[in-house]
Amino acid sequence: MIESLLLTTARVSTFDGTRLLTGASGFFFERDKRLFFVTSRHVLRDLPTRHQPTRIEIELHEDPDNLTRSTMLSVPLYENGMGRWLEGRDGGGDVDVAVIEIDRRQLPAGVVLRSFTTAHLQASFAEVDVGSSLLIVGFPLGFHDTLHHLPVVRQAVIASSFGLRFQGEGYFLTDARTHRGTSGAPVVMRDVGAPGGLPWKLLGVHAARMDIGGRDLRLDESLGLNCAWYADILMTLTAPRAPAAEGPAAASRPVPATGPTPTAAAGAAAPAAAAPAETAAREAPAASAAPRIDPATVAGEATAAAHGLPTSPEPPPSAG
Repeated sequence: MIESLLLTTARVSTFDGTRLLTGASGFFFERDKRLFFVTSRHVLRDLPTRHQPTRIEIELHEDPDNLTRSTMLSVPLYENGMGRWLEGRDGGGDVDVAVIEIDRRQLPAGVVLRSFTTAHLQASFAEVDVGSSLLIVGFPLGFHDTLHHLPVVRQAVIASSFGLRFQGEGYFLTDARTHRGTSGAPVVMRDVGAPGGLPWKLLGVHAARMDIGGRDLRLDESLGLNCAWYADILMTLTAPRAPAAEGPAAASRPVPATGPTPTAAAGAAAPAAAAPAETAAREAPAASAAPRIDPATVAGEATAAAHGLPTSPEPPPSAG
C-alpha cells in the first residue's frame, strides 16, 4: 500500500530546449475537474539568475500495478511568446508560487497520481498552532526512491505565527532541514478528516531557506528556517478566468517571453485581515532574516554559482 501523499508530488526538471537546467519539486492540485501542477515561480523563471527554461518535464507513474514504470511528461512553458503559467502578487509583492494547467489528454492511460483540492486547504488559521508538526514532501538534491520514482519527506514544525504574514510577506516559517531541489514541495499537516483518501491539509508551498545577512560563515550556523507561501494563493491562481475581466485582481496576464514579469494573477496569500496596513519593505536589513532562494538541484557548477549557491568539488546530483 503506497501512501497517497507520496503520489501527490512529482519530480520536475527544467530545460532550455534539450539542455537540462535544474531539478525541483512540485505537486498536483485539482479544481473544478481541471488539473494543475504547482511549483515555485522561480523554478519556471528567475530573471535575477537568468534562469529561463523553455519547458519542463514532470515524472509520472504510468502503471498502477508497477510503480517502477514511469514516463516524463514534457510541458512547454511558452505559447505564442507568452508564458503558459500563472503567478501571483499580493500586498507584499511577488508570490513565489506558480501553477500551470495540465491537459489530461496528454497523461498516460494508466497514470497514477493524487491531487490536493480546495477541500485540503486550511479554512481556519486559528486551528494551526505554532510548533505544529508538518511534513515537506519533495526531492532534496534530487534524492528520491529511484526504483519506484517516489519522493521523500522531511519533518518540520511551524516556526512563526500561522496566519500572520511574516515580515509583511505572504509566507510563514518552518523549522526543517531542507536542501536545493525542494523548491515547490507541498508543506502539509496531518488531518484524518480530509476527503478523498488524502488525510492531509495543504498549508503551504516551500520556496526558500532563510538566512541572516552578514552571518559569520565560520562561527554561526545557518538558521535552519524556511519560508513556505500560504497555499490559499492557489484559490486565486486556479480560479476561472473571465476573458473580459479587467482590473488587477481579475486580470489573467501570462508572462511574456522577455522583459519584466507582470502580474499574472493577483490575490492575497493570507486573509485581508492579516495583511499589514502598509506594505513592508521588500529588502530586509543586513542583520535580519531574509529568504535565500534554493531553486533546484542544479545541473552544472556554472549554474550553481549563478544561483549564488556553494559549488562543490564533487559532481552535482543529476536531475534525472
